[in-house]
Amino acid sequence: MGKHLVLAGGGHAHMVTLANLNRFIDKGHNVTVIGPSPYHYYSGMGPGMLGGVYKPDEIRFATKHVVEKQGGVFLQDKVDHIGPEEKNIFLESGKTVPYDIISFNVGSYVPQLNVSDDNDNVFSVKPIEKLRQARVRILELISEKKAVIDVIGGGPASAEVAGNIWRIAKDHSKYMPTIRIFSGKRFMARFPDSIRKRAIKSLTNRSIEVLENSYAGEIKAGKIITESGQVYESDFIILALGVKPSPVFQKSGLPVGPDGGLLVNRYLQSTQYPDIFGGGDCICFKEQHLDKVGVYAVRENPILFENLMASSEGAELSTFIPGGDYLLIFNMGDDTGILKKKWLTFSGKTAFIIKDYIDRRFIKKFQSIE
Repeated sequence: MGKHLVLAGGGHAHMVTLANLNRFIDKGHNVTVIGPSPYHYYSGMGPGMLGGVYKPDEIRFATKHVVEKQGGVFLQDKVDHIGPEEKNIFLESGKTVPYDIISFNVGSYVPQLNVSDDNDNVFSVKPIEKLRQARVRILELISEKKAVIDVIGGGPASAEVAGNIWRIAKDHSKYMPTIRIFSGKRFMARFPDSIRKRAIKSLTNRSIEVLENSYAGEIKAGKIITESGQVYESDFIILALGVKPSPVFQKSGLPVGPDGGLLVNRYLQSTQYPDIFGGGDCICFKEQHLDKVGVYAVRENPILFENLMASSEGAELSTFIPGGDYLLIFNMGDDTGILKKKWLTFSGKTAFIIKDYIDRRFIKKFQSIE
């Protein structure tokens, strides 16, 4: 008798499984995919979409179309919580979906500051598709005046976003905005100086301010109020505070890691419930710490597919091996990048060309099955 496989989320770690849903269905299994949008946007190209390097349809995968084309069911919805004992998923719409096997790739979210009013000029870097709306609003603002645009966060996302905001103004406006990064204590603190200094130089050479020792505490009526009480006027704000795993797992009483991510073993399988799997930003890998970078979701892809198939068929599971050091390249918004791989670090146009090639190849590989 066939099993009911549910994929919660259509992100990077589910790409190989999504491309091979017909193999489950051909074996008599039913497949349901739950996602908040008919499309999945590739986060590695998100800042480039903000800056106008890429069009939205160049960085997205048609999840709904691919699922239905292969005979699966697509539900445009979000998981609220899960009942692991009765094997039910409870959706935000109020629907309940039973499962035999489920895999989570529901990603992460950007924590929100205390925003005291409903402000149309406050955006977050996630979900990625929101950057389309942010671009439209920025274009409106900078066509009217010399605006003040702020990015809150001290990691690479804030560097990429600020650099690509600069690109919007350079390409489309006579008014160059004031662009600031509120980076907290130290900008790009978890990276070596070889990366940090290059990022700061790239930004400050374009008059983008990097404000260190400045923690934003509250956003109120077009103002940023720091934890020390300083007040900064602002026309537009993007939150890039770092990501946290989806709260679904804690809400469901599932075993989680220190960050709240689904705790999984070497098979990418829940440490308590063998019919629950996961990958990407939403998991905590028990064997070792994994950075919240897309490369691990990509590496998890084939193992998740193999283990979901094996679990459906009663076969032996495969072990996920995270692998060694990974390639890091940041898109600085001016057709340059910063690249790091083991001992090698360099910046410039070549770094961006490499990133652009890798990103386009990755998304086209999966778009080709549409």
